[in-house]
Amino acid sequence: MRLTSIHKCRPGDTLARAIYAENGTVLVGAGVELTQRMLDRLKQMNIATLYIQDKRTEDIVLETPVSEQTRREAMSVIQTAFRSVHEFPHKWQQVFTDRQLGRQLRQVLSRMADELRGCRSAMNLLADACASDHYIFSHSFNVTLYGTALAIKSGFSEREVLEIGIGAMMHDIGKMAIPDDILKKPDRLTPDEYEVMKKHAEYGFELLRRQEDIPLLAAHCAYQHHERLDGTGYPRGLKGGEIHPYAQLVTVCDVFDALTTHRIYRPPLLPHEAMEKLFAGTDTLFAKTFVESMRDTISLYPLGLSVTLNTGESGVVVDSNKGMPSRPIVRILYDENGEPVASPYEYDLSKRLQLMIVACDGLV
Repeated sequence: MRLTSIHKCRPGDTLARAIYAENGTVLVGAGVELTQRMLDRLKQMNIATLYIQDKRTEDIVLETPVSEQTRREAMSVIQTAFRSVHEFPHKWQQVFTDRQLGRQLRQVLSRMADELRGCRSAMNLLADACASDHYIFSHSFNVTLYGTALAIKSGFSEREVLEIGIGAMMHDIGKMAIPDDILKKPDRLTPDEYEVMKKHAEYGFELLRRQEDIPLLAAHCAYQHHERLDGTGYPRGLKGGEIHPYAQLVTVCDVFDALTTHRIYRPPLLPHEAMEKLFAGTDTLFAKTFVESMRDTISLYPLGLSVTLNTGESGVVVDSNKGMPSRPIVRILYDENGEPVASPYEYDLSKRLQLMIVACDGLV
């Protein structure tokens, strides 16, 4: 399989990986032959990349970080909680009064943590495409996935991992109290609209801190995930150690997902490009320790991505090295003159240190 921009897909291409609906169910299954109508609809649903079957790379196997059931249940919890706040704004205090929701929240996060601990390879963030009519739902799931994995990688205890997971899952719930004309605006916000949007951090904290089933430190993830180490964030302009470590961790995941997600007003960045931006802000905006852990947790070069080496040879990423995410295994398909090679061969960049990736095929 190969990873490609949806804009480069053509009718007749066959999906190699399923596309999920926002509730976690399969929207389009693997093996389906794409039509122009399907491609147009997927573009409308903000799907940016797809895995397409390709005989030259048909042996690529992607390990899904969490199971389909866990994804579906996590998305269900997110939608239930968020929509309750949105549809009944005057009863937001009662969102977690239903003990069943609180139990589901903890159960799904515990299962997610167990599955992530058993994940043998670096997380391939583009493995599963998710169509969502509401960006916040898919974003909250992604931040939960990254946040839980990062908490495990960073050595937090089982209890702390659960608290961070709750904070990550609910970090944006305050946005449900923001007027729809601002929340769902397809263009960039005006300065006045942005000031309203910034209120979501306080709204989320006020909602979560009153819930018996939500740890207070998880509520602080909602309150502080837009704070920055140099004091330039909001809502309180906290600096350095004034920002709780949980919130510092969730911040890195929140920004990373925002950068790598397709938005109407800008294309997504590839994982290694997003990491470059995070590293540029270390010790001024973001905690270096969590940025470094993020780099070591994810697959910076997604499997199936077309890359060019400093030798002029080009091919696709066929595997990652968990300990060296910037040094994947590349299958060479074209020589330095751009001609197809008769017999593809592979370089393990973790062992061939003189070789470097100098270009990637854009996904937009």
